[in-house]
Parts: sequence; structure tokens; C-alpha cells
Amino acid sequence: MRLLHTSDWHLGRSFHGVGMLDAQRAFVDQLVAKVSELSVDVVLIAGDLYDRALPGVDVVNLLDDALVRLTGAGAQVVLTSGNHDSAIRLGFASRLLEKGGVHLRTRLQELDVPVVLPLGESGPDHDGPVLAIYGIPWLEPRLVAEQLGVDTASHFEVTRAATDRIRSDVAVRSSSRTVHSVVLAHTFASGGISSDSERDLSIGGVGAVPLDLFDGFSYTALGHLHGRQSLSPEVRYSGSPLAYSFSEAKHLKGGWLVDMDESGVTGVAEVLWEVPRQLAILKGTLDALLESPEHTWAEEAYCQVTLTDAQRPAQAMERLRARFPDTLVLAFEPEGAAAASGASYSSRLAKAEDDLAVCCGFLEHVRGREPDSAEQAALTGALENVRLQEASL
Repeated sequence: MRLLHTSDWHLGRSFHGVGMLDAQRAFVDQLVAKVSELSVDVVLIAGDLYDRALPGVDVVNLLDDALVRLTGAGAQVVLTSGNHDSAIRLGFASRLLEKGGVHLRTRLQELDVPVVLPLGESGPDHDGPVLAIYGIPWLEPRLVAEQLGVDTASHFEVTRAATDRIRSDVAVRSSSRTVHSVVLAHTFASGGISSDSERDLSIGGVGAVPLDLFDGFSYTALGHLHGRQSLSPEVRYSGSPLAYSFSEAKHLKGGWLVDMDESGVTGVAEVLWEVPRQLAILKGTLDALLESPEHTWAEEAYCQVTLTDAQRPAQAMERLRARFPDTLVLAFEPEGAAAASGASYSSRLAKAEDDLAVCCGFLEHVRGREPDSAEQAALTGALENVRLQEASL
């Protein structure tokens, strides 16, 4: 049996104001083609199918089209909900969809209700080996702790309770046949490398769960982190199919192809997705960026640009977009500004003696140089006008 591990589709998401629905349609096309080409039996989606709890009509239609095409290509689909999804809405009509080969695991009461598939020649009603696929949706500790019977509302405790339920079910089923278990979970597991486009699962970033909670399962398909990575041979993140932040510029987007037979997992291989646009992170003076031939490739990329000019160039964004039309993020870091200041902006602000010093300190902070005499005179005049207006009130 062949499984394809994906997650974090985030259908409906935009990239710094640029809609990504066309790029997401292209990903679905690739996914359906891979299912046919590689004879995939089961597509796993470990949460965050949508980017928001109330997706738009066109976004819902895209997911509907994807599920129809995947099952039409011969694969069953097993999915769970993530922190961006509405578990209730995503789980609608789950019993009906199951008849068509789409298995939704979004409810707590379904934690220990697996999708059971035969391995080898035997069917699920016989005594031969089977594959049991379980889904752990995103668990908000404060909302589910009582239902899971735990006293402490933490990600660790609720995830441990969920995996304990699954292990108990596997043990019961294993008493009469060989059971190989696959678990989908949308969570932050210890050792995972995060990126800027994921939403923290808890305040303060203390939501990571230890890897050993997934010990004993044949394979754990994780979702939430957007970089494809292997935490152990049996525990992996597939990552998102598209980049959703510039911190993902160096990611190779893809999933994991998992082969199983009567003995368990026999191999795991990477599957790569073609991305519609490269991401470019550029830094330098405006003139250098506009003239350098080494940045030619970035002319067709989405760009994040940091200018290091000593003074902020006029019409910087317009000039950049003349060469790099898809410059989406622009920042300024004057070269040597931090070293020249000798102190942080907040510390200099605390030492400012009057309003003029505050204004001059701010200008120095953002431009990397002190205001000249003409600028200081203009600021002095503006502050005096403010004082006169306040005195007249």
C-alpha cells in the first residue's frame, strides 16, 4: 500500500496581499497527477486545509474539486483539522463522505476510530494484517482537557491522552490480527523547525509536545510546521505545498511517499512540488540592486528587499519595481547605523533631554545619521508652533 503524506494546504491564503488561489489550483493539479503516476492508495492531509475558519465560496469549491479528483484517481483521502480550520465545518457530512472514500477525523470521539484498510490480499473482515489510520485534530487544551479526562490543560497532557486512546485501540485490535498504525496529528512536536507563516499553538510558544508521545506507531504524519522535515524515521512533517512567508525561501516544497506491506513501513521517499514563483531576499543599496547582473533571476520572483543606503532613497519602491515588479516587502537598514549610534534607540530615547532631542533621535534611528542644522531648525520651529497652539487652548 502506498500513502502520500501532505498537510497545511491553507487554501484561500494570500502572500503579502497577492492572492494564491491560482497557485493552489496548480498544486492540486500536481497532486492529482502524482496520485495517478505513483499509484497512491491513500492521501493523508494532516490539518490546515483552509487558511481560515470561514473560507470563501471559491475556496470551498477548490477543496471540493480536489477531493473529487483525488478519489477519481483511485485514492482514498484521510484528513484531520488544524488550528486554521473549523473542525465542525470541515467535519460536516463526514459519514456520507466516507462512503465516497473521503475520511474526516475532526472530532474527539473519533480519536480511536481508525480508517481500517487491508494490507496484502486479506480484507478488513478477515484475519490478515491491516492498516489502521487515526487522526488527531488540533486540540485546544482549554476546550478539550475535561473531555479527555486530564487535570492540566496543556498541549502535552491532551496530546498524551489522545495518543493513549489510540494505543489502547491498537492493542485491542492487535489481539486478533497484525495491526500497523498510522497517526495524523496537527501539532508542534519538539525538534521541529518553524517558519514565520505558522500561527503559534499557544501563548508564549510553550505548546511543543515531546516526540516520544508518538513512539510505537508505524508512521506519524504531522502537520502545522511549513518546512518538510524528518524528526525521526517514523515521525515527519510534510510541510506546506507552497511558501507562505519569505522565511520559507530556501524550502524545497513536497511531501512524503510512504510504502507499507504486511511487515509495516518498507520505505519513505520525498515527493517534490513545482512552485509557481521563486522567492528572493535581496539586501543592498538601491543603486547596487538596480544595476547588479547577479540579481537578474529575481526579476520574475516575489521579492523582499532591504535597502542599506545611508539616506532613504526617494521613490524607492517605484524604482525597485521598475526592475523587480513583484517587490512585496521593503525595509530600510542603513549600513553602519547600529554601530554609529553606539546604543539602542530605546536607550537613547530614555536619555533625551527635551522634545527636540526625541525628534532628532528618531530621525537618526530611521536614517542612520543625525539631522543637519537646517533640519534641526525646522524641527525647532514645528515644536514651537505646537507649544503656541497648546498655550492658546
